[in-house]
Amino acid sequence: MIRKNPNGDLPDIHPDAFVDPTAIICGKVIVSRHVFIGPYAVIRADETDDQGNLHPILIGEGTNIQDGVVMHSKDGGPITIGKHSSIAHRAIVHGPCEVGDSVFVGFNSVLFNCTIGDGCAIRHNAVIDGMTLPANFYIPSTSRIGPDTDLSLIPRVSQDITAFSESVSDTNQQLVQGYKRIQNEL
Repeated sequence: MIRKNPNGDLPDIHPDAFVDPTAIICGKVIVSRHVFIGPYAVIRADETDDQGNLHPILIGEGTNIQDGVVMHSKDGGPITIGKHSSIAHRAIVHGPCEVGDSVFVGFNSVLFNCTIGDGCAIRHNAVIDGMTLPANFYIPSTSRIGPDTDLSLIPRVSQDITAFSESVSDTNQQLVQGYKRIQNEL
């Protein structure tokens, strides 16, 4: 469902993107080309700051937002998702938040008030809260990363992890093409 927010902002969805009919895209959301938005995802840009300002939620080219992902921002803060990133099933991205290019965010992970550098891989059920994670860091499943985290103890992304992240992105690009081809069939 594509709908306006209370300010009257309507999502801007590139015609080469695929949005599942069960997803809810509300308000000031910009979806780039070749983006996949899966079933039951909710992307909502509708909350303003005290002055009535609202930053958009931007989703970069070739990114996939999988089933049940929730994206929203406190007080109209910005959310930017880079190119060719994967936000996996039931993850939460709550702004303000910036996710770089070629990032993998695993199942049920939570990003809040953070910046994630290019090429990072965040595994399942991890929480990143209130910090900047530089490029190419690997966050193991169930980790809690915040302002007090010693980044010297965090591993870097290996070639195997990069290959996995790229395969997820490639698979979802194929889904965009397949679903676009059949989207008007019953």
